[in-house]
Amino acid sequence: MTDQTSRDPILEIENVSISFSTRLREIPAVMDFSCAVMAGEAMGLVGESGCGKSTVALAVMCDLGRNGRITSGSIRFKGRDLTTMKDDELRQIRGSEIAMIYQEPMASLNPAMKVGAQLAEVPMTHQRMARSEAWALARQIVADVRLPDPERILNAYPHQLSGGQQQRIVIAMALMAKPALLILDEPTTALDVTVEAGIVALVKELGAKYGTSMLFISHNLGLVLDVCDQICVMYSGEAVETGNVGDVFTDMRHPYTQALFRSIPLPGADKNERPLISIPGNFPLPHERPEGCNFGPRCGYFDPGRCDAADIPMKAIAGDARHETRCLRWSEIDWSALPQASATREKRPPGEVVLRVDDLRKYYTVSSNPFGGGATRIVKANETLSFEARAGETLAIVGESGCGKSTFARMLMGLETATAGRLEAFGSSLEDIPIEKRDADTIANLQMVFQNPFDTLNPSMSVGRQITRALEIFGRSNTDPERESAMLKLLDMVKLPRAFSERMPRQLSGGQKQRVGIARAFAGGAKIVVADEPVSALDVSVQAAVIDLLLNIQRQNETTLLFISHDLSIVRYLSDRIVVMYLGHVVETGTTEQVFSPPYHPYTEALLSAVPIADPKVERKLILLDGEIPSAIDTPPGCPFQTRCHWKSRIGSNLCEREIPPIRTLADGHLLKCHLSDDDLAHMEPVFASERGCN
Repeated sequence: MTDQTSRDPILEIENVSISFSTRLREIPAVMDFSCAVMAGEAMGLVGESGCGKSTVALAVMCDLGRNGRITSGSIRFKGRDLTTMKDDELRQIRGSEIAMIYQEPMASLNPAMKVGAQLAEVPMTHQRMARSEAWALARQIVADVRLPDPERILNAYPHQLSGGQQQRIVIAMALMAKPALLILDEPTTALDVTVEAGIVALVKELGAKYGTSMLFISHNLGLVLDVCDQICVMYSGEAVETGNVGDVFTDMRHPYTQALFRSIPLPGADKNERPLISIPGNFPLPHERPEGCNFGPRCGYFDPGRCDAADIPMKAIAGDARHETRCLRWSEIDWSALPQASATREKRPPGEVVLRVDDLRKYYTVSSNPFGGGATRIVKANETLSFEARAGETLAIVGESGCGKSTFARMLMGLETATAGRLEAFGSSLEDIPIEKRDADTIANLQMVFQNPFDTLNPSMSVGRQITRALEIFGRSNTDPERESAMLKLLDMVKLPRAFSERMPRQLSGGQKQRVGIARAFAGGAKIVVADEPVSALDVSVQAAVIDLLLNIQRQNETTLLFISHDLSIVRYLSDRIVVMYLGHVVETGTTEQVFSPPYHPYTEALLSAVPIADPKVERKLILLDGEIPSAIDTPPGCPFQTRCHWKSRIGSNLCEREIPPIRTLADGHLLKCHLSDDDLAHMEPVFASERGCN
């Protein structure tokens, strides 16, 4: 990421073990963990939830809480062991020499203080800087993180900023004291892909400017490739592979690293011909780890009597500097061998149209006075939506937060009614019928799988009871024995053991809860299922299994799947057709191949360019959008995208600012809403180049 002027390590973690005390036992969270971050270097820390990434970060900050402790090993920062320092010494280092950026920006911002005061507080506290100098530095840092109108930002409260702006302020706050080490714990998870791309570019630029070393924690391998020089892959509390990002991505030498790459949708993956390969089994609980290799029970190369005989140390990979693996068999495995072919699926043509949306609009009236009265204003959440969905196909709806995706989903489900236009499902008009006035068959046919599996299940009701209750409501079974049998068949369908019917939601993992949510959605024989970010809260290995499950159920039931997502890698793998939305408008519609190939709508081009790809051999053109999405209250005149469009200068006469573009047909089924000329569209270059699959 930067030219390193020194090969001395800023951070050395050596053979560290961390445990947490509970009422029942002491839980080993991290075991024998080692890594080093050199001056000016970015180290990526990746792995599934619960592997110990954040625990390592908190150990570096010496902030493990009352029940956490480092049981062995050392953590040296600039040669000094942090584990032996007293509290007053640590206070001098935290925030000034070591800073941390958390996943949720509002957890780091005081809602009662203006942004400028919070920024200025950092150098005033750590460097005893005068107030006037601190405010001047705050203005400079706000400009460095590319926020518009720094004076307005400094005088704003955190709630007056968007999520992306809040995260930039947190980054600015962390950099105010110009720390030598910056720890970033999933800093972009909650952000749109376009905002994420801007934050990542910003982090790289500021790291180079200030010479800051980084420990970058993420589950997104594509982001790690973009940001980091080195990578450390963790599994169940251990480092299982470390090395240069290029070496690990192209010449991985641990079965878990290989399994991670096989479970993410890289270019070349195909849901019919090259399905994703999910990691078998489940992640072990800390007190139930197996003997020997922790990954052994899920590993395709497991050798009984050898891999489970004793603890396995890290081994150096010959020829690659700093490349190590925790695998006994790494030199025996043919890493170039293609995976055993998964069961391929026959591509089926879509059926008849089951959902038709025609000029659909949803407006909200809001008062300028929060206490009532005063002038009212109109929020245009959805504007002239028009598209169709066919039986058995997957239609993806993509776009940034605020584009109107979820508003449309609420209208389809009957949680909102339309302002104008037509919404027709199975020949019935639903645009003005709220859910309480819909019949049971309509509700059963239109179901939803929500983003967060933790919030969609009743915590006081068993898994089996939650599914049988849905069967009762939809009238699918008449007697208790029939409902019991149908419930068990639904558990079979989502590949959960029948014994899980007696379990409570708290006893399930995130992926298991999402499977229960899917079973409940299909209890009434749903024909259209809206999946609103159904895998974004899950680990990549669990994502692959849940996506495969959805595809299998879809094929069995000929279900139409409306897949709402901001993850275009999954959209590319899963969808048959794509609807791209911006500020309430549909700006592009087409097959997946049409939307992912030029010509693009300028907004689609920017969305695609922001997708991080976990393959060093895939080149992509990066287009960073300026500014935030305009407010749906004060929509710009003319084309909704004209305030951020980098193609706008090619179109004269201020046409983009005066007129909303007409819908144009570029090819069969490929529709575009843009003023660009045919010649400009014809000369568009691909966003992605040199694509290849990954073993």
